[in-house]
Amino acid sequence: MNIYFDNASTTPILPAVIEHMTEVMREDYGNPSSIHKHGRKAKSIIENARKMVAKVINASISEVFFTSSATEANNMVIKNAVQDLGIQRIISSPTEHHCILHTINYLESQKKCYVQYVDVDEEGNPDYEQLEVLLNASQEKTLVSIMHGNNEIGTMTDIYKIGMLCKKYNALFHCDTVQTIGKYPVDVQANNISFLSGSGHKFHGPKGIGFVFISNANIILPYIHGGAQERNMRAGTENVAGISGLSLALEFNSNHMVSNRNKILNIRSVFKKRLETEIEDIRFNGRQHDLFMAHVLSVSFPPGPKAEMLVMNLDIAGISASSGSACSAGIEEDSHVLKAIGHPNERKTIRFSFSPFNTEEEVHYTIDKLKEMSEISALKM
Repeated sequence: MNIYFDNASTTPILPAVIEHMTEVMREDYGNPSSIHKHGRKAKSIIENARKMVAKVINASISEVFFTSSATEANNMVIKNAVQDLGIQRIISSPTEHHCILHTINYLESQKKCYVQYVDVDEEGNPDYEQLEVLLNASQEKTLVSIMHGNNEIGTMTDIYKIGMLCKKYNALFHCDTVQTIGKYPVDVQANNISFLSGSGHKFHGPKGIGFVFISNANIILPYIHGGAQERNMRAGTENVAGISGLSLALEFNSNHMVSNRNKILNIRSVFKKRLETEIEDIRFNGRQHDLFMAHVLSVSFPPGPKAEMLVMNLDIAGISASSGSACSAGIEEDSHVLKAIGHPNERKTIRFSFSPFNTEEEVHYTIDKLKEMSEISALKM
């Protein structure tokens, strides 16, 4: 079998999106900045896509800009908020994506601002009381940058609570929603979000295209200089087919959000139950009730000589999953997220992440293979 359980890394593109993008590349090749009919057609495709994204997140079309990725969007927001909006302090969490952590670390190293981190518990939940204490402790202009759903362990944050705290203390709220857009409702108005990022390849769209929401109340200057594309906010000829593909994928997933999530929840539940029932000493990282992402299951296996080879052996068996470790110079250790939640380094974590394309048959095959290839499967009878 050929099984893909790494959907938190990237998702397979919807067939309809592939067909649509192919048609756009073949028929609508005009430069959107040109004033002739080919250019106008390409421009209209971009603007229709912008309307769709704005509708999904409840924003104005003037607040949505297309980027090459969420990484670019996050860099754009954080660096330019400091540069253009006078942000002196950034409050974040230790479990953010590296594109957030590395950006704020860089800004702090350059003495552009200073950074404070809220603690997280063993499930990855941020300390909301500490966040309020930090917000209340200073009158400096502050940006809070906390993600909606954690890509490694699946824990979701209460973005409404964060948004209301930011509103109470007059702070700006930047939210990385890469793992949740198209899977969960996100309303920038209701949650008082100032900036938001998303990426097409996380919801069955193409790679190399993302978007950023920038509230009209907090306009920043261009991140990339050049032409007047994206209303002077991001120079460079637009990726028309990619933008259109992102829009179509987002529309499809938003329209099928509940049914997709129910299907994924069922797959996850079957997977989780068999692991708990048939393999000794299995643990799960991250929140497992209420605020958790259905498509992510971070599994902690007990230590053992074969545990370290599980990801490789799964790959050999035709199953793609993600290691919960970071490898540097040949030395494997827990990721920054696992370290932050206190995951024992001697245990082995594998992240299985699902999509509506997955099946129960794939789940059963994977569990059977896990039992075959590891000494940790002292079966419970």
